[in-house]
Amino acid sequence: MAHTPQARMTNPAYVLPDAGPAIQGLVKATRQGGVSEEILELVHLRASQINGCGFCVDYGVRNARKAGVSDDKLFAVAAWRESPHFSDEERAALALAEHATRIADSTDAVPDPVWDAAADHFDEKQLASIVLMVSLTNFFNRLNVTVRQPAGVAL
Repeated sequence: MAHTPQARMTNPAYVLPDAGPAIQGLVKATRQGGVSEEILELVHLRASQINGCGFCVDYGVRNARKAGVSDDKLFAVAAWRESPHFSDEERAALALAEHATRIADSTDAVPDPVWDAAADHFDEKQLASIVLMVSLTNFFNRLNVTVRQPAGVAL
């Protein structure tokens, strides 16, 4: 039995004329903090996995490959804690991404040890990029999951 998902509607970012340019401006801003594309794409992919956004996982894997992320890392990102393929810097970014994505799971959503580990590897501008990337990813996930944006389909 083949599953052919179909979107419920045109993606809201395309329905409202001012939304697309505003969103693209925020995406561009994430690249201004000096964080590697690899780390930003890993963060995007992990948050998208947590949120079950097939479109964003598919898109994230494609972008991560373009950014130079190895297949070893792509195959292991969902289990990064148990994988030898990630640097301490990547681990700190992934932990921050997970906690910032799962904010409803704890009364202390991003505990000090998680923040401090990230701050040990990234300066304020870089942290801003990572936090903005996680926030945007969660935004994209919510848009795409809500309208059932199919994976592998260009917008």
